[in-house]
Amino acid sequence: MSDPTYTPPEVWSADTVSGGKFANINRPTAGAREDKELPTGEHDFQLYSLATPNGVKVTVMFEELLEAGHAGAEYDAFTINIGEGEQFGSGFVDLNPNSKIPALLDRSGPEPVRVFESGAILLHLAEKFGAFLPTDHTRAEVLSWLFWQMGSGPNIGGGFGHFYAYAPEKYEYPINRYAMEVKRLFDVADQRLAKSEYIGGKDYTVADIAAWPWMAPFVEGTIYNEARKFLSIGEYEHVGRWAKQIAERPAVKRGRIVNKAWGDEDTQLLTRHSAADFEGKRL
Repeated sequence: MSDPTYTPPEVWSADTVSGGKFANINRPTAGAREDKELPTGEHDFQLYSLATPNGVKVTVMFEELLEAGHAGAEYDAFTINIGEGEQFGSGFVDLNPNSKIPALLDRSGPEPVRVFESGAILLHLAEKFGAFLPTDHTRAEVLSWLFWQMGSGPNIGGGFGHFYAYAPEKYEYPINRYAMEVKRLFDVADQRLAKSEYIGGKDYTVADIAAWPWMAPFVEGTIYNEARKFLSIGEYEHVGRWAKQIAERPAVKRGRIVNKAWGDEDTQLLTRHSAADFEGKRL
Protein backbone atom coordinates (compact mmCIF):
# COMPACT_ATOMS: atom_id res chain seq x y z
CA MET A 1 0.00 0.00 0.00
CA SER A 2 1.23 3.51 -0.72
CA ASP A 3 2.50 5.59 2.15
CA PRO A 4 -0.35 7.79 3.49
CA THR A 5 2.26 10.30 4.65
CA TYR A 6 3.54 10.80 1.12
CA THR A 7 5.02 14.25 0.52
CA PRO A 8 5.13 15.38 -3.13
CA PRO A 9 8.64 16.14 -4.42
CA GLU A 10 9.49 19.60 -5.68
CA VAL A 11 9.33 18.34 -9.26
CA TRP A 12 7.19 15.40 -10.32
CA SER A 13 9.00 12.71 -12.29
CA ALA A 14 7.57 10.93 -15.30
CA ASP A 15 9.25 7.80 -13.97
CA THR A 16 6.75 7.66 -11.10
CA VAL A 17 4.88 4.36 -11.10
CA SER A 18 1.15 4.81 -11.71
CA GLY A 19 -0.65 1.73 -10.46
CA GLY A 20 -4.25 0.81 -10.86
CA LYS A 21 -6.51 -0.36 -13.66
CA PHE A 22 -5.23 2.08 -16.28
CA ALA A 23 -1.51 2.00 -15.46
CA ASN A 24 -0.66 0.29 -18.75
CA ILE A 25 -1.95 3.18 -20.87
CA ASN A 26 -1.46 6.27 -18.71
CA ARG A 27 1.44 8.49 -19.74
CA PRO A 28 2.12 12.20 -19.28
CA THR A 29 2.51 12.76 -23.02
CA ALA A 30 0.16 13.23 -25.98
CA GLY A 31 0.29 12.03 -29.56
CA ALA A 32 0.18 8.78 -31.50
CA ARG A 33 1.99 5.72 -30.20
CA GLU A 34 1.56 3.60 -33.32
CA ASP A 35 0.61 3.98 -36.96
CA LYS A 36 -2.91 2.68 -37.31
CA GLU A 37 -5.58 3.76 -39.77
CA LEU A 38 -9.21 3.90 -38.74
CA PRO A 39 -11.86 1.79 -40.46
CA THR A 40 -14.49 3.65 -42.46
CA GLY A 41 -18.05 3.03 -43.61
CA GLU A 42 -20.34 4.46 -46.26
CA HIS A 43 -22.27 7.09 -44.32
CA ASP A 44 -21.50 10.78 -43.91
CA PHE A 45 -20.90 10.36 -40.20
CA GLN A 46 -18.09 8.17 -38.92
CA LEU A 47 -18.10 7.67 -35.15
CA TYR A 48 -15.23 6.14 -33.18
CA SER A 49 -16.21 5.45 -29.61
CA LEU A 50 -16.90 3.11 -26.70
CA ALA A 51 -20.13 2.78 -24.70
CA THR A 52 -18.87 4.64 -21.66
CA PRO A 53 -21.20 7.45 -20.48
CA ASN A 54 -19.51 9.95 -22.78
CA GLY A 55 -19.74 7.58 -25.71
CA VAL A 56 -23.40 6.75 -25.06
CA LYS A 57 -24.27 10.44 -25.28
CA VAL A 58 -23.40 10.50 -28.96
CA THR A 59 -24.89 7.18 -30.03
CA VAL A 60 -28.14 8.12 -28.28
CA MET A 61 -28.07 11.46 -30.10
CA PHE A 62 -27.68 9.75 -33.46
CA GLU A 63 -30.43 7.25 -32.72
CA GLU A 64 -32.75 10.04 -31.51
CA LEU A 65 -32.15 11.96 -34.74
CA LEU A 66 -32.97 8.88 -36.78
CA GLU A 67 -36.03 8.17 -34.64
CA ALA A 68 -37.19 11.74 -35.32
CA GLY A 69 -36.98 11.14 -39.06
CA HIS A 70 -33.62 12.76 -39.91
CA ALA A 71 -32.47 10.21 -42.49
CA GLY A 72 -29.27 12.18 -43.07
CA ALA A 73 -28.11 11.22 -39.60
CA GLU A 74 -27.26 7.65 -40.60
CA TYR A 75 -23.87 6.80 -39.19
CA ASP A 76 -21.18 4.15 -38.96
CA ALA A 77 -19.92 3.45 -35.45
CA PHE A 78 -16.66 1.66 -34.70
CA THR A 79 -15.47 0.55 -31.26
CA ILE A 80 -12.28 2.03 -29.84
CA ASN A 81 -11.02 -0.16 -27.00
CA ILE A 82 -9.50 2.40 -24.65
CA GLY A 83 -8.33 -0.29 -22.24
CA GLU A 84 -6.05 -1.60 -24.98
CA GLY A 85 -4.80 1.86 -25.95
CA GLU A 86 -6.51 2.00 -29.35
CA GLN A 87 -7.14 5.72 -28.81
CA PHE A 88 -3.43 6.29 -29.36
CA GLY A 89 -3.38 5.02 -32.93
CA SER A 90 -2.38 7.66 -35.47
CA GLY A 91 -5.76 7.67 -37.21
CA PHE A 92 -7.64 8.30 -34.00
CA VAL A 93 -5.19 10.95 -32.82
CA ASP A 94 -5.71 12.76 -36.12
CA LEU A 95 -9.40 13.01 -35.17
CA ASN A 96 -8.85 13.80 -31.51
CA PRO A 97 -5.42 15.01 -30.41
CA ASN A 98 -6.60 14.51 -26.80
CA SER A 99 -6.95 10.73 -27.40
CA LYS A 100 -10.33 10.41 -25.72
CA ILE A 101 -13.55 8.86 -27.03
CA PRO A 102 -15.83 9.78 -28.69
CA ALA A 103 -14.51 11.29 -31.90
CA LEU A 104 -16.53 12.05 -35.01
CA LEU A 105 -15.70 12.62 -38.66
CA ASP A 106 -18.46 14.54 -40.45
CA ARG A 107 -18.18 14.08 -44.23
CA SER A 108 -21.54 15.70 -45.04
CA GLY A 109 -20.11 19.04 -46.18
CA PRO A 110 -17.69 20.22 -48.86
CA GLU A 111 -14.78 19.34 -46.59
CA PRO A 112 -14.56 16.69 -43.86
CA VAL A 113 -14.85 18.10 -40.35
CA ARG A 114 -13.51 16.48 -37.21
CA VAL A 115 -15.39 16.98 -33.95
CA PHE A 116 -14.19 15.77 -30.56
CA GLU A 117 -15.46 16.14 -26.97
CA SER A 118 -18.92 14.69 -26.44
CA GLY A 119 -20.58 18.04 -25.72
CA ALA A 120 -19.15 19.55 -28.89
CA ILE A 121 -20.45 16.59 -30.91
CA LEU A 122 -23.94 16.93 -29.43
CA LEU A 123 -23.99 20.64 -30.18
CA HIS A 124 -22.62 20.09 -33.71
CA LEU A 125 -25.34 17.56 -34.53
CA ALA A 126 -28.12 19.56 -32.88
CA GLU A 127 -27.26 22.61 -34.95
CA LYS A 128 -26.76 20.65 -38.17
CA PHE A 129 -30.17 18.97 -37.94
CA GLY A 130 -32.04 21.68 -36.03
CA ALA A 131 -33.09 19.20 -33.36
CA PHE A 132 -33.01 18.80 -29.58
CA LEU A 133 -31.80 22.36 -29.07
CA PRO A 134 -34.29 25.25 -28.92
CA THR A 135 -33.76 28.43 -30.89
CA ASP A 136 -35.93 30.69 -28.69
CA HIS A 137 -35.24 32.30 -25.32
CA THR A 138 -34.84 28.85 -23.68
CA ARG A 139 -31.69 28.05 -25.68
CA ALA A 140 -29.37 29.59 -23.09
CA GLU A 141 -30.97 27.52 -20.31
CA VAL A 142 -30.47 24.28 -22.25
CA LEU A 143 -26.86 25.16 -23.07
CA SER A 144 -26.21 26.00 -19.42
CA TRP A 145 -27.37 22.54 -18.36
CA LEU A 146 -25.41 20.91 -21.18
CA PHE A 147 -22.21 22.51 -19.98
CA TRP A 148 -23.15 21.83 -16.35
CA GLN A 149 -22.96 18.17 -17.25
CA MET A 150 -19.69 18.55 -19.14
CA GLY A 151 -18.12 20.18 -16.10
CA SER A 152 -19.60 17.54 -13.76
CA GLY A 153 -18.36 14.45 -15.59
CA PRO A 154 -14.73 14.59 -14.43
CA ASN A 155 -15.82 14.76 -10.78
CA ILE A 156 -18.09 11.75 -11.21
CA GLY A 157 -15.81 9.57 -13.34
CA GLY A 158 -12.18 10.53 -12.86
CA GLY A 159 -12.93 11.64 -9.31
CA PHE A 160 -15.45 9.45 -7.51
CA GLY A 161 -15.38 6.53 -9.93
CA HIS A 162 -11.61 6.29 -9.93
CA PHE A 163 -10.99 6.49 -6.19
CA TYR A 164 -14.05 4.43 -5.16
CA ALA A 165 -13.88 1.67 -7.79
CA TYR A 166 -10.55 1.65 -9.63
CA ALA A 167 -7.73 2.94 -7.43
CA PRO A 168 -5.44 0.15 -6.18
CA GLU A 169 -5.69 1.50 -2.62
CA LYS A 170 -8.76 2.96 -0.90
CA TYR A 171 -8.21 6.25 0.91
CA GLU A 172 -10.83 8.06 2.93
CA TYR A 173 -10.09 11.62 1.87
CA PRO A 174 -10.50 11.37 -1.94
CA ILE A 175 -13.48 9.01 -1.65
CA ASN A 176 -15.25 11.35 0.76
CA ARG A 177 -14.31 14.40 -1.29
CA TYR A 178 -15.80 13.07 -4.52
CA ALA A 179 -18.73 11.26 -2.89
CA MET A 180 -19.78 14.61 -1.48
CA GLU A 181 -19.50 16.21 -4.92
CA VAL A 182 -21.48 13.48 -6.68
CA LYS A 183 -24.24 13.77 -4.09
CA ARG A 184 -24.25 17.54 -4.50
CA LEU A 185 -24.60 17.16 -8.27
CA PHE A 186 -27.47 14.71 -7.84
CA ASP A 187 -29.12 17.18 -5.50
CA VAL A 188 -28.75 19.95 -8.08
CA ALA A 189 -30.42 17.72 -10.67
CA ASP A 190 -33.08 16.51 -8.24
CA GLN A 191 -34.12 20.03 -7.32
CA ARG A 192 -34.21 20.99 -10.99
CA LEU A 193 -36.29 17.95 -11.93
CA ALA A 194 -38.74 18.62 -9.12
CA LYS A 195 -39.76 21.72 -11.06
CA SER A 196 -39.18 20.60 -14.65
CA GLU A 197 -39.92 17.43 -16.59
CA TYR A 198 -36.50 17.49 -18.21
CA ILE A 199 -33.10 18.87 -17.28
CA GLY A 200 -33.24 21.69 -19.81
CA GLY A 201 -36.93 22.53 -19.36
CA LYS A 202 -40.26 21.23 -20.63
CA ASP A 203 -38.75 19.49 -23.67
CA TYR A 204 -36.26 16.67 -24.12
CA THR A 205 -32.98 18.19 -25.35
CA VAL A 206 -29.24 17.73 -25.63
CA ALA A 207 -29.05 18.54 -21.91
CA ASP A 208 -30.88 15.30 -21.12
CA ILE A 209 -28.93 13.33 -23.72
CA ALA A 210 -25.70 14.48 -22.07
CA ALA A 211 -26.73 13.94 -18.45
CA TRP A 212 -28.66 10.67 -18.71
CA PRO A 213 -25.74 8.31 -19.50
CA TRP A 214 -23.89 9.54 -16.42
CA MET A 215 -26.77 9.65 -13.94
CA ALA A 216 -28.96 6.72 -14.99
CA PRO A 217 -26.36 4.01 -14.21
CA PHE A 218 -26.26 5.23 -10.60
CA VAL A 219 -30.06 4.97 -10.45
CA GLU A 220 -29.90 1.49 -12.00
CA GLY A 221 -26.99 0.36 -9.84
CA THR A 222 -24.85 -0.59 -12.85
CA ILE A 223 -21.82 1.66 -12.35
CA TYR A 224 -18.90 1.68 -9.91
CA ASN A 225 -19.72 -1.45 -7.92
CA GLU A 226 -22.00 -0.59 -4.96
CA ALA A 227 -22.11 3.14 -5.70
CA ARG A 228 -25.93 3.28 -5.69
CA LYS A 229 -26.07 2.00 -2.10
CA PHE A 230 -22.97 3.87 -0.94
CA LEU A 231 -24.34 7.21 -2.15
CA SER A 232 -27.99 6.54 -1.20
CA ILE A 233 -29.02 7.33 -4.78
CA GLY A 234 -32.58 6.19 -4.11
CA GLU A 235 -33.24 9.37 -2.14
CA TYR A 236 -33.10 11.43 -5.35
CA GLU A 237 -36.64 10.52 -6.43
CA HIS A 238 -36.98 13.12 -9.16
CA VAL A 239 -33.74 12.00 -10.80
CA GLY A 240 -35.06 8.44 -10.58
CA ARG A 241 -38.30 9.39 -12.31
CA TRP A 242 -36.44 11.20 -15.07
CA ALA A 243 -33.85 8.43 -15.57
CA LYS A 244 -36.48 5.72 -15.88
CA GLN A 245 -38.61 7.81 -18.23
CA ILE A 246 -35.72 8.40 -20.62
CA ALA A 247 -34.58 4.77 -20.42
CA GLU A 248 -37.85 3.75 -22.09
CA ARG A 249 -37.22 5.79 -25.21
CA PRO A 250 -36.56 3.44 -28.19
CA ALA A 251 -33.60 5.50 -29.39
CA VAL A 252 -32.01 5.38 -25.94
CA LYS A 253 -32.43 1.61 -25.77
CA ARG A 254 -30.59 1.32 -29.08
CA GLY A 255 -27.97 3.96 -28.44
CA ARG A 256 -26.79 2.56 -25.14
CA ILE A 257 -25.63 -0.76 -26.67
CA VAL A 258 -23.71 0.69 -29.64
CA ASN A 259 -19.96 0.19 -29.14
CA LYS A 260 -20.65 -1.79 -25.96
CA ALA A 261 -17.85 -4.30 -25.48
CA TRP A 262 -18.86 -5.95 -22.18
CA GLY A 263 -21.77 -7.97 -20.83
CA ASP A 264 -23.81 -10.51 -22.78
CA GLU A 265 -23.33 -10.69 -26.54
CA ASP A 266 -27.00 -9.96 -27.15
CA THR A 267 -26.56 -6.60 -25.43
CA GLN A 268 -23.46 -5.63 -27.44
CA LEU A 269 -23.14 -3.94 -30.80
CA LEU A 270 -19.45 -3.44 -31.46
CA THR A 271 -19.99 -1.85 -34.86
CA ARG A 272 -23.14 -0.22 -36.20
CA HIS A 273 -23.89 0.57 -39.84
CA SER A 274 -27.70 0.44 -40.11
CA ALA A 275 -30.87 -0.16 -38.14
CA ALA A 276 -30.72 -3.80 -39.22
CA ASP A 277 -27.73 -4.32 -36.94
CA PHE A 278 -30.02 -4.19 -33.90
CA GLU A 279 -32.00 -7.25 -34.99
CA GLY A 280 -31.65 -10.05 -32.47
CA LYS A 281 -30.23 -7.73 -29.82
CA ARG A 282 -31.78 -7.38 -26.36
CA LEU A 283 -32.56 -3.71 -25.88
